[in-house]
Amino acid sequence: MTRPTPLSGFPEWLPEQRLAEQQVLDRLRRTFELYGFSPLETRAVEPLDQLLRKGETSKEVYTLRRLQATDDDADELSLGLHFDLTVPFARYVLENAGKLQFPFRRYQIQKVWRGERPAAGRYREFLQADIDIVDRDTLPSHYEAEIPLVIGDALRALPIPPVTILVNNRKLCEGFYRGLGIEDPEEILRIVDKLDKVGPSVVKDEIAQKHGEARADACLALAGISAQDASFVDEVRKLGVEHPLLDEGVAELAAVVETAREHSPGLVRATLKIARGLDYYTGTVYETELAGFEQFGSICSGGRYDNLASAGKDVFPGVGISIGVSRLLGLLFKADALSVSRPVPTAVLVALWSEEERAVSNRIAASLRARGIATEVAPAPAKLGKQIRHAERRGIPFVWFPANGENPDQVKDIRSGEQVDAEGWAPPAEDIAPTLR
Repeated sequence: MTRPTPLSGFPEWLPEQRLAEQQVLDRLRRTFELYGFSPLETRAVEPLDQLLRKGETSKEVYTLRRLQATDDDADELSLGLHFDLTVPFARYVLENAGKLQFPFRRYQIQKVWRGERPAAGRYREFLQADIDIVDRDTLPSHYEAEIPLVIGDALRALPIPPVTILVNNRKLCEGFYRGLGIEDPEEILRIVDKLDKVGPSVVKDEIAQKHGEARADACLALAGISAQDASFVDEVRKLGVEHPLLDEGVAELAAVVETAREHSPGLVRATLKIARGLDYYTGTVYETELAGFEQFGSICSGGRYDNLASAGKDVFPGVGISIGVSRLLGLLFKADALSVSRPVPTAVLVALWSEEERAVSNRIAASLRARGIATEVAPAPAKLGKQIRHAERRGIPFVWFPANGENPDQVKDIRSGEQVDAEGWAPPAEDIAPTLR
């Protein structure tokens, strides 16, 4: 067999990176559950008409087809792998509405697939961690203020660079554009959403071509407003535009910013250029910057939606946000900005005097595991120096020497060289398992 080459866009972490990923996921789960979110997992495939109905293009979707497909497989040809977790969740809510208690709070950590060009932090197969709150008929806006608090607690508990959640409100933007006399505010949102990619001059020209230079200047002035508190309200008012929807959006965004400022100062910043291109957002929208990695874009995004989960008269508005776990980890791993204290779960290696005494070492290992201490037995009864070097190469911090002659069981910390009697011994709490650093 020839040596295989990696597939671009399909990351496979090394064991120590996988340990780091699992610890990150454990901390996310813990935070989500502290806020009352219940776990959920949906199927990997959805009907194509559902995947493509809310502002996405078919270029990103992987379709599902058997290699030996026949004419009888027509149904399978209309299935695709989900490219995010929002559309599957909306479908799940509609299917199970009679069994759920509302408001329904869920978290979901799953793989998704997206056929885009791979780049730093961008993959074709990646892990997302989502939270959503949905209700029947109406959803109070205070939930839009709660979402950043959850994400702030989840991410700031990790040994990673600080994050800033950038927030805006689609009602604010739409009301402002309507107050200018623009009849298609979604068109302006899509143009403004490209601001960081193409620059203000291109955005201004594109708006001015259809709506005039004065309106283009006003749209750019709005997009330039940013504040960590409700002072952005005065900046918006100074632009002299009035509309009831603008007033509603300003009030909702101010509540989000002030709630976050009280909970965690500096976590949230009102940034009125944030538009989020997907057309199902209707209220607050979120994007998240990681300090030192701003050039790679948002690592956590989402927003309020009122019509995504709806069928006939049944409407389930919601608000949610998604952490790009693989995106975040890929950037941190590449920069050597996140690791674990050791590359294996094992805390203790039990030495082996001879094959005839393997049962003794096995019993010691079993006793340690029963106490919750990850333990291995040496692979062979080599010289002690070789067994210790094996532990060093594996990253195992302690070696347990079974009783030998007049010598009782002893444990050696191979990092410091300290060796003590094993009776009553336990590893320090920080050495029980690998820790993030």
